[in-house]
Amino acid sequence: MSPGPARGRSAGGDSGGPRRGRPARPGTPGSGAPVRRWQLIRAGTDAVPPSTRRFMARARQRRMRAALPWAVAAGVLALAGLVAWTLLGTGLFGVQRVRVEGAKLVTPVEVREAAGVPDDQPLARVDLAATARRIGALAPVERATVRRDWPDGLVIRVVERRPVAAVPQGDRYAVVDGSGVVFRTADEQPPDLPLLRVARPGPDDPDTRAGLAVLAAVTSPLRAVLREVDVDGLARISLRLAGDRTVFWGDASRGTDKARVAAALLGREVDTIDVSAPDVVTFK
Repeated sequence: MSPGPARGRSAGGDSGGPRRGRPARPGTPGSGAPVRRWQLIRAGTDAVPPSTRRFMARARQRRMRAALPWAVAAGVLALAGLVAWTLLGTGLFGVQRVRVEGAKLVTPVEVREAAGVPDDQPLARVDLAATARRIGALAPVERATVRRDWPDGLVIRVVERRPVAAVPQGDRYAVVDGSGVVFRTADEQPPDLPLLRVARPGPDDPDTRAGLAVLAAVTSPLRAVLREVDVDGLARISLRLAGDRTVFWGDASRGTDKARVAAALLGREVDTIDVSAPDVVTFK
């Protein structure tokens, strides 16, 4: 038996057409059948059942309702940030006008300089309390208030000290208010103020406080003829009246009673009235 032809048949069978019993898959190259190419298309709304469409619509509404508060909050924060930046970080609402009210002893220019608010500083950033304190440091100013006048102004209201007496100091006069603060000086005695003779005028000086307490107690008839209050000590206060008359006051206690008794005796032709003990009055 010769093996040559058998090998030849086997080689021919393997290199020939398709194997028997194993047909080619449709749609594959060499099969002779057309190749299928898949393509996704969007179905029309009519293809979706109404129940599904309603479910999807409700789901979208739930998502929108859940997102709405966050969207509103983000919008509010963005708007607040824009407003804050406009007010605090730009000169759009900067200081352009400063109006001063109530200033007579000081000029508006002095008040503005004491305020120390630069032009174009954002109005919202002005420290009103600190500005008022700086203005209040002016000697003639008792207190000051500052308010904003939108969109670009400040209004400064000044309450000045009210003079109650003049203290001789050499050839000049120190003008004091009711608390003893010296807030200005004059070359001549102010004609509408009595003299207060103390060594060291000031709000912390006991003699100054005692003399001012007496001035606060005198009545209008007595004030009309009052020329000076001489404080020679806390218990040795006397009033000098017109016509070279003297009222010995003593200390500052019982000021209302002493003023009433002294005013009642003004019609007497006497030079000295002693009301240091208002229950027992002496005069000569």
